[in-house]
Amino acid sequence: MAQSAGTQNTSGTSSTPGTGSASDRTLSTFQAYSPDAKVTQIKVTAPQQGIPPVIWPSENSELPSERVDTPLNQIYFGNEWVPPLPQPEALLTNPFGWNTWLRDRGIALTMDTTNEFSGAITSPTPGYGLKQGSSNAGQYSLENDIDWEKLANVRGFSTHALVVGRYGIPGSRMFGDNLNPSSEIYGAGGNVVVHLVYAYAEETIAKGRVDLAAGRIPFLNDFSSNPLYCTFQNNAFCGNPKASSDNTTHSSYPDAGWAFRARTRPTVSTYIQTGVYFAQAGIYGNVQYRTGFKFNGGDIHGEAIPVEAGWEPLFGKDKLPGHYKVGYAIDNAPHKDNYYDMNGQPYVISGLPPRTVNYSWSAWVLADQMVLRHHVKGNADAGLILLGGMYANSPRTQLRGQQYFAGLIDTGFWASRPLDTIGINFSYVRVSKNATATERLQALYGVPLMAGSLTPQTFGEVLEATYRIHVMRGVTFAPDFQYYFRPGAQKALKDAAMLGFKSHIQFF
Repeated sequence: MAQSAGTQNTSGTSSTPGTGSASDRTLSTFQAYSPDAKVTQIKVTAPQQGIPPVIWPSENSELPSERVDTPLNQIYFGNEWVPPLPQPEALLTNPFGWNTWLRDRGIALTMDTTNEFSGAITSPTPGYGLKQGSSNAGQYSLENDIDWEKLANVRGFSTHALVVGRYGIPGSRMFGDNLNPSSEIYGAGGNVVVHLVYAYAEETIAKGRVDLAAGRIPFLNDFSSNPLYCTFQNNAFCGNPKASSDNTTHSSYPDAGWAFRARTRPTVSTYIQTGVYFAQAGIYGNVQYRTGFKFNGGDIHGEAIPVEAGWEPLFGKDKLPGHYKVGYAIDNAPHKDNYYDMNGQPYVISGLPPRTVNYSWSAWVLADQMVLRHHVKGNADAGLILLGGMYANSPRTQLRGQQYFAGLIDTGFWASRPLDTIGINFSYVRVSKNATATERLQALYGVPLMAGSLTPQTFGEVLEATYRIHVMRGVTFAPDFQYYFRPGAQKALKDAAMLGFKSHIQFF
């Protein structure tokens, strides 16, 4: 996916030309690399010449397959068909020369750590056993990407693997929110030293027009995703719209299932992708997924099939990049109905278990567009980006019926700080009407409410504002403010505000 504004994000893919050669190879038709400059978009005008070095964002990639989304007029594969491997800005650029030695042979190793702290600055609603508190969550990760065309002359072939360790919980749970976690780095993958996120092979053919991937792949790495979203800290935005992970057949980072994905680009600025993702009943549970290294597939109980089309144009003389996506997914895995039992009656009243629904769907429309480019030294992609989108789920099977969001990201607006970024985002979540009806019956009958809510859920909003400071090469620090309207979509809970920060260190 062609990115702009030199964004740095935990999901961190970006568009960069070239295949990554020795750092002393620079040409007059390309911008040269220096530690104080970042080049994320270059239009190749003389492909017969040498290949420029590749400069990637300064955070590890959760979505490496998105590299092949880059429009063909913005990326140059050189004599290879493998997309460029990630090369983030890092603290240790080339210790003892090992980085150059490995990359000259097509091997990329990247390692980073992300930490997120958030604390409530408002008191919670009394009478529900809630509290005002703070929490910290974090992750360390090690990624390995191998260009087998360079290493062993296997045309267009590459492999990707990522392991993480996680710790902590989101502080928003303390004041009653269970829909929009204040820290996206939490959850599955925690409480174990090494957790496998993904391991898959990728084959790029026809000089980038067709890309195939197979292995252990999170569904949401490829679909309804955008690396820009992890400019933010709240899980409503970062990674994917939070409504996307309601359906457990849509495996979400850091957990993956067996999958096959195919992508083609009919034109230089469009793509179409689809795939088959095998759903596993135990995903997010410790028995099957504690380490992520259980590959048996013994709990596979269905398949999810998504389709997504994207348009990635460049507008005007400043070549302002945009990304526009529309997608739809269906699955045939068993789901519990949000309201009815097997006889078509409300299961709260009948006392029978919810009926099983062997079908669910989701749909999404996502967009981001740079509307102003800042011509500042040190960041060729500085600019103002507007973004927005919506996600919809089946009301019969999912808790979040719809999610809508809009925001802006501005990098390089301050000429003396060309890599600093400010971001503002707003998200609205509407709980499924069927789930709301069930929770109202549960409250009436005095039984615990579904999804761990305290009162019936309807809709809620989150506003987040962040300022990411580029401290030094490979290090960022982002003070963060979050405001919850109707926490957990519960009218009975008063609004809450949080202050915190997100820090990131890219070691190599």
